[in-house]
Formats: sequence, C-alpha cells, structure tokens
Amino acid sequence: MMKQNKTKHGYAILELLFYIAFFVTLSLVVIDAMITMARSFREISIQAELTQSGTIMERMSREIRQASSINSISANNLALNIGVSQTIEFKFISPNIQLWDNGSNIGNLNSPNIAVTALNFTQIATAKGKAVKVSLTLRDNNDIQGRLVNFYDTITLRGSY
Repeated sequence: MMKQNKTKHGYAILELLFYIAFFVTLSLVVIDAMITMARSFREISIQAELTQSGTIMERMSREIRQASSINSISANNLALNIGVSQTIEFKFISPNIQLWDNGSNIGNLNSPNIAVTALNFTQIATAKGKAVKVSLTLRDNNDIQGRLVNFYDTITLRGSY
C-alpha cells in the first residue's frame, strides 16, 4: 500500500488576512501621498497665478508712465491722455479691471481665475509734476482660503520729474 501525502496546497486564512491588511495599509499610504501632492500642486498653482497677476500693475504703471496728463481720476477709474487725441482708461467693474483705448473696450487685464477685490487710484500733484498712487488687491477664485494679495505703486507721469 502506498502512503498518501496529505500536504495542503494554497494559502491559510491567516496568510490571506495578512496580505489583505498589508495591501490596504500600503494603499492608504500611497493614496495619502497622492492627496498631499495634489494639495501642494493646487497651492503652488494659486500662488503662481497670484504672483503672475502682478503684470496687471506693471501694465498700469507702464501706461501711466507714458501718459502726458490725467484726463479724469476717481477712486476706481483712471483716464489718461497719451497723445494729442488718444486716451487710455482703466475701469474697475467688479471683479475685473477693464482697459479702454479711445473709448473701445480692449478687454480685462486680469485672468478669469483672478478676481480684483479692490482698486484705488489717488492723484498726487506737486509744483514739479503729477503722479498716481495705485493700490490693487487680488484674490484667486480657486483659493478656498480666500487669501488676498496686495500690490502698491506710485507712478510719475511723463515729463513730471
């Protein structure tokens, strides 16, 4: 008579539970790392977009610096005389800053993801010339924390120094 070998083939239930627990733990670590990376990427994107929106202030500074005189100024709007019959105007129509050239709307200076929360123009006049103080506050529409970034500049008009 032959003796039958009674060895078991396959996994024991404890081995199976161990492998499932190990896989679940590893999966949780990987998913947590992915969530952290996604949050970091969103944060970096928001900061980059807000910093890049500083070009709004650069554009306004360049136009003010090239202006020969101020046509009209209010807290939220600024109209400049660039040439003999050319005007440039910045209008704050919440949440956008619009650029107007000779009465034609050129478009918004801010991107769709950036909301302008405040814009203030202040005229500075001295015996030697004129300048405009500009303060600008921006917010990213994708930022759930609602952080604001402030930009300030004082620009002297052409020929006023």
